[in-house]
Amino acid sequence: MKIDVAPHIASLVPYPPGKPIEELEREYGISGSIKLASNENALGPSPKAVAAIGACLTGLHRYPDGSCYYLGRALAEKLAVAPERLVFGNGSNEIIGLLAAALLGAGDEVITSQPTFLVYQNVVQAQGGVNRVVPLAGMAHDLEAIVAAVTPRTRMIFLDNPNNPTGSVFTAAEFEAFLARLPEQVIVVLDEAYVDFVEAGLRLDVRRYLDGPVPVVALRTFSKAYGLAGLRVGYGLMHQELAGCLHRVRQPFNVNVPAQVGALAALADEEHYRNTIASTRREMERLAAAVTELGCRPFASQANFFLIDVGGEGRPLYEHLLRQGVIVRPMNAYGYPTYIRITPGRPAENDRFLGSLTLALKELGYGR
Repeated sequence: MKIDVAPHIASLVPYPPGKPIEELEREYGISGSIKLASNENALGPSPKAVAAIGACLTGLHRYPDGSCYYLGRALAEKLAVAPERLVFGNGSNEIIGLLAAALLGAGDEVITSQPTFLVYQNVVQAQGGVNRVVPLAGMAHDLEAIVAAVTPRTRMIFLDNPNNPTGSVFTAAEFEAFLARLPEQVIVVLDEAYVDFVEAGLRLDVRRYLDGPVPVVALRTFSKAYGLAGLRVGYGLMHQELAGCLHRVRQPFNVNVPAQVGALAALADEEHYRNTIASTRREMERLAAAVTELGCRPFASQANFFLIDVGGEGRPLYEHLLRQGVIVRPMNAYGYPTYIRITPGRPAENDRFLGSLTLALKELGYGR
């Protein structure tokens, strides 16, 4: 079969899916593995969210509320914004796609950093846009170089803050100086998927920038701090006029019933949210100190994950840990061949990781 596909679609590289844990266990002949590779919530979803989802299942013959009315009102009250500024999606990934569909034309340019979240560049290419890629500087966004890369065709800039995979952030003063140097035709998309884990003094108040000459769109998700990655629900916070543009291209029932119900219940479960943030920070600090003692170098992070320079090739270490049933993320594809990335699990899982890492470092001749 021969199918004619536009060159910008034919050359797209699909997002690489990971294998299910069950398949990895079958391939490696292991069982009881632990996954510390995907920036997930180690505590799981809120029990209140689980109960609410269970209670809604008998109504699955009904279409979802296309406006996410109740979730939108609750979230707007929590954020102290008008509900009309919110656009919900099937994960914040969908909001990225909606921004491209609503605002990009063929040949329009979008600036992203490298490394960063791969989906940005994919949706731009799929829309017929042009990616302009600026390398990180010292594992952080190079805001000066990004400004220098702006041309009259630049339509959008994607900044993940904290950055994935490094966990680095920029300050409010740096961001405001950056915005002041941009022309008004540019829209800045600030991806705050991990904002809940950022120290309070380092967080940006994105509400201050939504209506500026250079409009800012903030992306958030219920996948991380709220533990609902499997439901796929996220949102964008933006100027009402921009929200209206996205609604023109949004599918009418894009957020399913369990996702809306679960997100609403999770939003109200402050205890689970606080426990998630506290346990994540506590375990990250403990793990960073422990891997330092082993002769590795942790990279400071404001997210729920961090990089570890293992002092040798990261891929063999990843394979060694995998054979012990510990799944981490090797960073070769991101341009950091001596690093792995981990998301802290529960204390017992982290103890197991440290034991497996100690053995792997010894056998590979890395560390102390």
